[in-house]
Amino acid sequence: MTSSVYWILFIGIALASWIVSASLERKFKRYAKESLPVTGCEVALKMLHDNGIDDVKVTCIKGQLTDHYNPSTKTVNLSEDVYHGANVAAAAVAAHECGHAVQHATAYGPLGLRSALVPVVSFSSKWVTWIILGGLLLIGSNAGQMLLLAGIVLYAMITLFSFITLPVEVDASRRAVNWLQETGVTDRETTAMASDALHSAAYTYVVAALSSLATLIYYILIFMGGRRN
Repeated sequence: MTSSVYWILFIGIALASWIVSASLERKFKRYAKESLPVTGCEVALKMLHDNGIDDVKVTCIKGQLTDHYNPSTKTVNLSEDVYHGANVAAAAVAAHECGHAVQHATAYGPLGLRSALVPVVSFSSKWVTWIILGGLLLIGSNAGQMLLLAGIVLYAMITLFSFITLPVEVDASRRAVNWLQETGVTDRETTAMASDALHSAAYTYVVAALSSLATLIYYILIFMGGRRN
């Protein structure tokens, strides 16, 4: 992969990321106008109850798109719009995050693997930029090659985490949509809306994983070029 090919690929992924993000924002705004008789908080509490989970709390947090499940504290954390919102978008997000809680309760393999990698990825994210920068500045020397190799290993962990995240997110969305439909929280039309919103959200993880992989390959090619020189 030459430098020009990489930059074409990078620009292509960046454009895809922008398109996916814009589409996701547009869909969530549209589906936030589709009213339901229950709030995101009520959806979360009911889904947890229906799955026999009584040790997970549902909390309201500030911000937008800050919704997440924290396995270490066993909390489903919903943003204010989702927690209080009584609409399809809020229900989809709340059910999705509860999908992660169900994964945790049922020892879903990929979630356990992702959770185990969190400390490694946290360390890698903190230092990888500086280590790779040092390697690039000293490229051609033994020290530069060692730094670059260390940076590649750290970045590989971040890339691996991105790809492990994909099945975790897709499975959580599948659980969410199935539960919404089976319990009658959403009807046929609104279930399709919830599914569409969650599928769009999943694409953001796909683009992020591909971007990470492309960058990793680029660093590997630089490392190999430095060794030849």
